[in-house]
Amino acid sequence: MATSSSQAAALGGIPLKQIDGSPRTLDEYRGEVLLLVNVASKCGLTPQYEALERIYRRFRDRKFRILGFPANDFLQQEPGSDQDIQSFCKSTYDVSFPLFSKISVVGESQHPLYRALVQAAPTSQGDAEGFRQRLVGYGIATNPAPGILWNFEKFLIDREGRVSARFAPSVEPEDAVLIGAIERLLSH
Repeated sequence: MATSSSQAAALGGIPLKQIDGSPRTLDEYRGEVLLLVNVASKCGLTPQYEALERIYRRFRDRKFRILGFPANDFLQQEPGSDQDIQSFCKSTYDVSFPLFSKISVVGESQHPLYRALVQAAPTSQGDAEGFRQRLVGYGIATNPAPGILWNFEKFLIDREGRVSARFAPSVEPEDAVLIGAIERLLSH
């Protein structure tokens, strides 16, 4: 599902802000394989931080980065300040991968990065529809496809800055399909 060079260039130039306030763009990570994840500290999927950190440590010496984007879009599950989020991630899960300032990943205030990611990869691997039905079963209104379904949706970006794959929130970080996709991109 790789995007064109022009889409990669557009994605790479979007202004971002790390959780400490310093400006960044994805262009600064060109030549690395990236896994972008919208994260939240008070979600049932929050324990995925632990596995994300394990795969980050496993592959980081091979030019692999996980970039975490806190978002408070789903049932207010990321209510804290950037400082609160950073402290929680470090003290609870010893997160060492880069975290960015809290953004919106859905709706009218959707960050341009997530607008571009969804446009580049409108469908996700994994059982997104089953996950959606579980949420609906709990009485939770969901964001319609192709929008971001929930916290911990994952986008895999190749070394040239193109979206390679999208994974549903229910796809665990150490799932064989996700790990295989990472390893394939790292081998190129």
